[in-house]
Amino acid sequence: MTPLVTIANVDMRYGGTGGTLAVKDLTLDVGKGEFAAVVGPSGCGKSTLMKLVTGLHMPQAGTVTVNGERVTKPVSIVGMAFQNPTMLPWRTTLDNILLPLEIVEKHRKRLRANKAEYVAKAEKLLETVGLKGFGQKFPWQLSGGMQQRANLCRALIHEPELLMLDEPFGALDSFTREELWCVIRDLHAAQGVTIILVTHDLREATFLADKIFVMSSRPGRILQERRVPFPRPRELDLLYEPAFNDMVHELRGAIAEARSAA
Repeated sequence: MTPLVTIANVDMRYGGTGGTLAVKDLTLDVGKGEFAAVVGPSGCGKSTLMKLVTGLHMPQAGTVTVNGERVTKPVSIVGMAFQNPTMLPWRTTLDNILLPLEIVEKHRKRLRANKAEYVAKAEKLLETVGLKGFGQKFPWQLSGGMQQRANLCRALIHEPELLMLDEPFGALDSFTREELWCVIRDLHAAQGVTIILVTHDLREATFLADKIFVMSSRPGRILQERRVPFPRPRELDLLYEPAFNDMVHELRGAIAEARSAA
């Protein structure tokens, strides 16, 4: 499988030469169309990894390559979704989804010339995530789970080749979280987008991902790369299978060992 993302022997330090070393000798590959999850102890550098891949931070050593090009500036083929949807309360849900197209220069002219086309695309995304008819609602009229569904639409509106998810479901109740696991599972299957998920939830990682990277305590590096053996499409019944729970427990043990070794 051709890598879309390659991190090779990367060191990243915050605060200059005497600052905090967040990751050291970080190395991993994520293939085109893969769903990868990154797990590890708190403060291990998971969010730093996300910033390195998107070009929001540059490493002091090593290289980050996305879609065959070395990352030296923010990467344009990326969509991002975070734990907090941060939707603008004075804009409708539809207008919030279209916001990235107004900000990114190469999409701005196309949006002005083809507004109806992009509105139709946004409405289709809303339908895909179960929000058909909610485009004219304001964020304060939506539940937390509905806002996160809209947030996923916003991350996908410009058809990114890479989707970065940083704890996107962490603030939701368990029932809503599992509903959204199925939404992102179906989006991945339908669109073939490459996804990197940063999460503390080992059940989430095991249910969604093709492979899971386990990071060490700070400075973060990859301790394990685990392939997820369960065939797709995966249903929520999988969460109660012994083999699924065995894998979750093995991952928990690896993280506990990494934390104790810090």
